[in-house]
Amino acid sequence: MVLLSGGMDSCVTAAIANETHRLALLHASYGQRTEKRERRAFEEIAEFYRVKDKLIIRIEALRQIGGSALTDEKIPVPENNALDARKIPVTYVSFRNAHFLAAAVSWAEVIGAGAIFIGAVEEDSSGYPDCRPEYYRVFSELIRAGTKPETKIEVRTPVIQMRKSEIIRKGMELGAPLSRTWSCYQSEDEACGACDSCRLRLRGFEEAGVADPIAYRAAVAR
Repeated sequence: MVLLSGGMDSCVTAAIANETHRLALLHASYGQRTEKRERRAFEEIAEFYRVKDKLIIRIEALRQIGGSALTDEKIPVPENNALDARKIPVTYVSFRNAHFLAAAVSWAEVIGAGAIFIGAVEEDSSGYPDCRPEYYRVFSELIRAGTKPETKIEVRTPVIQMRKSEIIRKGMELGAPLSRTWSCYQSEDEACGACDSCRLRLRGFEEAGVADPIAYRAAVAR
């Protein structure tokens, strides 16, 4: 099973999983600004890999809780921030990946999936605490403690130590449909080119020496 947001990291993670596993794809909507566009990216990637086992869930609590620029429109999405800043940005959705993983574990146990793949990235990300390797080590212990004795589910994070440029190169090597992915935090037509996610993506393509296949409204200095 792959947690597939529709972004580039999760798409390449799906491509990696596809090399050795039959895919099941889980997508979570949680009231984020680009919810519809991410859903479209998920569907297009699922179609590319001809995946029949798909589950789309909606987690209302994250929008109700708020506190993030992704779920509360009163909080502006930062633009042109320093990408190497250490402070956790306002686009962090509190404990989001735990909600996603909990649903993934439930579905994995029901369908008998032996692994959950998630495209978390530690080094070349916005500094979210739920993208660190230790987070997934601890969550793996929780799975073992909270499922049936015969259930064996691994959490795999194949891109967690990669930079964006390495993820792009890996995706190209595996023929991943990067043109169908969506990374922008605030726009659903053309990517803004100014939010942290767009700029990390643009910098990754620049370092990889290839052009980003999606359209941008403004490609700013990275």
